[in-house]
Amino acid sequence: MQFACRPVEDDVTPARWIAESVRDDLTVASLVPPVFEAYARVFHPAYRYDGDDDIEVSWAEVAAHNGTLAHPLMQWPGITGGWQYVHDDDQAPVWHREPDEGHLPVELASRLVAVLRRHTSTPDDCWFGVWNGFGWTTESAPSVALPGRELWLVRGPLELATVNVAPEPSEQSVNLWWPADRSWCVATDIDLMSTYVGGSPDCIAGLLTATELEAVRAAEEAPIHLASDRLNPVPPRR
Repeated sequence: MQFACRPVEDDVTPARWIAESVRDDLTVASLVPPVFEAYARVFHPAYRYDGDDDIEVSWAEVAAHNGTLAHPLMQWPGITGGWQYVHDDDQAPVWHREPDEGHLPVELASRLVAVLRRHTSTPDDCWFGVWNGFGWTTESAPSVALPGRELWLVRGPLELATVNVAPEPSEQSVNLWWPADRSWCVATDIDLMSTYVGGSPDCIAGLLTATELEAVRAAEEAPIHLASDRLNPVPPRR
């Protein structure tokens, strides 16, 4: 079995440090091991259609349109005002497509790679986890067990984070990636519209100052679920 022309690894022990560290709760520490000095949350953009072009729309822009509060713990149904905007309705002309859920867009992944490459000594030797529940294959292989998720592992250079691991025409990024030197770790959970990164203070500062990223500082105990936005409350999900 392969993903992006890379064989699934039989040995999953390189992920043991993650499996033994992450917490079984709905916080940043359930996605990224709570062993780093700093963390960041990177928001996946929404999109506005302009002819044949997809224009990225920031969460801050969406919040401003709706009169809601943009803040580090904001969630999509909170800033848009309802659960119907998670998968169904849009708010044209501000945005037509909601942020990708569980998938790190290629353009965004490339921007992350550009920053993270400067903060590892092993950019050509990285590990990548792919959730084994997508249903693309009936094959089996050893997997690493994380809270509520099991991941297959592949190995390759850092740029593999920008490659589609799903059969065409589907699009799917890897869900977890880190370099062999463990200098940082990136997680894109299948149910979330944000990606979380743990790393050194300099690494996270690089993400926060990257002009093409909408990123904020995060804490390992910060809640991550879509209903956790207490400053922009929405009606209960039906």
